[in-house]
Amino acid sequence: KVSIVLCSILKMTDENAIKILKGAEQLFFKYGIKNVTMDDIAKHLSVSKKTIYQYFKDKDTMIHNLVELTLKEDKCIIQKSQSESTNVVHEVFNLMENMREFFSKINPILFYELNKYYPETWKLFLNFKNDFVLKSVENSLIKGQKEGYIRLDINLKLLSRLRVELIELAMNGKRMPHNQYGIIEIHTAFTEHFLYGVCTLKGHRLINKYKNIEED
Repeated sequence: KVSIVLCSILKMTDENAIKILKGAEQLFFKYGIKNVTMDDIAKHLSVSKKTIYQYFKDKDTMIHNLVELTLKEDKCIIQKSQSESTNVVHEVFNLMENMREFFSKINPILFYELNKYYPETWKLFLNFKNDFVLKSVENSLIKGQKEGYIRLDINLKLLSRLRVELIELAMNGKRMPHNQYGIIEIHTAFTEHFLYGVCTLKGHRLINKYKNIEED
């Protein structure tokens, strides 16, 4: 059941449309996009294709709307983590936990298919990454400098850009073969490597605390 809170946050006018998108999302996440038909979605939701076509003229439109919805959810998650975390390191670990949950449910082929077959929809992700996520990373690093956990000698804009490029790199199955390295493993390794690189010794101690590493 789609929560009223979610519908309100995402400002979508029709809850039925969201239910269809979230049902389709389950299939796309499990099997990828190309292996799922509108008949599969209708059967999964126990509705007729006619009902689906009342909201989405074709599968391409559905994919585009689903990515828009997912990015809005991601924006809410990032903003919530920033507002509720006690410090910048805590914020990163909270986001890592959300990433693990997200990527544990998704077939990595989805990213390849979006990039190759749905370039206009893929642009939504690129714009989100290069605008909202980039600014969020930069703001978090500035916050961390004030807290004493992030080094003052780093180039904020350059390393913020590095961070968001690592996110996209982790999704690239050609450059980071997902049959050799799990996507959760890649994201975790990239995030921890970045975090240790930008943090002060005070920040390192906090990272180790969150990782339950005992120091001598």
